[in-house]
Amino acid sequence: MTKETILIVDDEPNIIELGRLYLENEGYQVKAAVDGLEAMDKFHHLQPSLIVLDLMLPELDGWEVCKKIRGVSNVPIIMLTARTDDIDKIVGLELGADDYMTKPYNPRELVARVKAVLRRGTPPPPSQQKITLHAGPLHLDPARREARLDDTPLELRTKEFDLLQAFMEHQGMALSREKLLELAWGFEFYGETRTVDVHVAHLRDKLKSSDRVNIETVWGVGYKLVTDR
Repeated sequence: MTKETILIVDDEPNIIELGRLYLENEGYQVKAAVDGLEAMDKFHHLQPSLIVLDLMLPELDGWEVCKKIRGVSNVPIIMLTARTDDIDKIVGLELGADDYMTKPYNPRELVARVKAVLRRGTPPPPSQQKITLHAGPLHLDPARREARLDDTPLELRTKEFDLLQAFMEHQGMALSREKLLELAWGFEFYGETRTVDVHVAHLRDKLKSSDRVNIETVWGVGYKLVTDR
């Protein structure tokens, strides 16, 4: 069985080696790049299964690398940032990153997120595929990865689709951010839930054309999907 290849892009050797140690221990093949130009070269030659991409890189920064890759590929990208500014994370997600982590990070969390992102990108066998979900004007087909709102196709990124599916499978229920991470990202809570808020904001924006469906904030708990049937 061919090992899945993870490309780690970072100009800090200790970050690369720490990620390599834990990911190779889980059976992944790990390759590395230390700047943006090398990252693009190895992306084209290796066609990795997933990219762990630092934002602050020499030659070509992580935002530009992500933008260039997203122009030609949907390969999963987990962004790394040493800054805690929400704007860095939001911009990274807007450019198409699947998730982000703030450095320094727990290497076990990196492994968990890599596994979760790769698992979510693998279609289940036919016997396990779920039937079409309905919630008011929303219709979602998990097998085909298609969603419609009032019969109009919804253009959703990978995690937006997964998050909407989680809401539709638990419609009307108040879901905590930690529970949404478990359902849509596939890993347990490690302390950072801002990514959920960002994706909920994106979903709300894409659902605003209909007054029959909304993702409501449940103060002190999280969010829930509410529909007017």
